[in-house]
Amino acid sequence: MKDRAPVPLPHPAQDITEHVGYRLKRASAALRGAMDKALREHDLTVPQYSCLELLDQKPGLSNADLARGTFVSRQSANVVLRGLKEAGLITRPTTTDHGRALPVHLTPAGQERLHAARTAVYAIEERMVDAIPGKRLTALLADLDTMTEALGE
Repeated sequence: MKDRAPVPLPHPAQDITEHVGYRLKRASAALRGAMDKALREHDLTVPQYSCLELLDQKPGLSNADLARGTFVSRQSANVVLRGLKEAGLITRPTTTDHGRALPVHLTPAGQERLHAARTAVYAIEERMVDAIPGKRLTALLADLDTMTEALGE
């Protein structure tokens, strides 16, 4: 085995737990765990809840739009939508008059479930945000957006 030159650190860090990516993943995992637990009480998964939120803001989104907005593949979005439709929370036509996109809409039951679940999810976000000084929230959000843009997203 050849001797390898050390890879320079992206920033000063004692170990992997001090890397930004590690901390982001840790925060993401904590958020996901808290949301999974809270949403279980509403018979929803995080991707299902995310779809309901997006459809509440923008009715008529397609499977591709929902996949992008919930950070899952189109195939996974289809599975999520099938579950939501079987639960009576969305409507989705089987055919369309134009194009290939099938617009998805919330049903009254979907709106009701979303409202109940939203209360639980927003309480989790509030707990998370309350843990940092309020004056730093705007800077944190801007920094996260800047990091995302630096990665070409």
